[in-house]
Amino acid sequence: MTDNVQQTAEAGRAFKSAVTVALTGASGAQYGLRLIECLVAAGHEVMVMVSKAAHMVIATETDEELPARPVRLAEVLSERYGAKSGQIRCFGREDWMAPVASGSGAPSAMVVCPCSTGSLSSIACGASNNLIERAADVALKERRTLILVPRETPFSAIHLEHMLALTRMGAVILPAAPGFYHRPQSIDDMIDFIVARILNQLGIAHTLMPRWGEGHVGRD
Repeated sequence: MTDNVQQTAEAGRAFKSAVTVALTGASGAQYGLRLIECLVAAGHEVMVMVSKAAHMVIATETDEELPARPVRLAEVLSERYGAKSGQIRCFGREDWMAPVASGSGAPSAMVVCPCSTGSLSSIACGASNNLIERAADVALKERRTLILVPRETPFSAIHLEHMLALTRMGAVILPAAPGFYHRPQSIDDMIDFIVARILNQLGIAHTLMPRWGEGHVGRD
């Protein structure tokens, strides 16, 4: 076994199962960034891809501007979320040698959060014009967990048809539409509502918010 292969294998054993997280150009970058933070805290390896449009959205919706270069992006995210060495790996839009580009190397779960309607369309059609679309295509063909988090309103017939098609392919459509029954006190509470739903779909334990009925005492 070569040194590089051995190092990669050892790094993989140091973390829980890997999850791919892709941020595309829809509003709601905070959902994706919070998801990465929670996955890191839970001990999972996270493979991150950020589209060019997503970088623009992040700069618009937050007070920071993430670097475009994958290596530097991994360093910044790792420092911000307290990730261990190698726990966050970032890939460029045409890095076709990345593990996520092949069924033999891709993680068992992928989340596109937020998912633009353009990305939704490309994934539904199998376009694979960039690494995010290819990674989603791999998740579908390998029958792995694929969660898409669209943030658009209202939805057109085109959007709905793509969602239906993807649902029939096995993907989970999880719109960024937070509820209010938990009485959110801040924007962070609303963000955590959606991230909690994503983690539930991934089967990852969390304490972001109680599950429905927890603590409920039945009536006589």
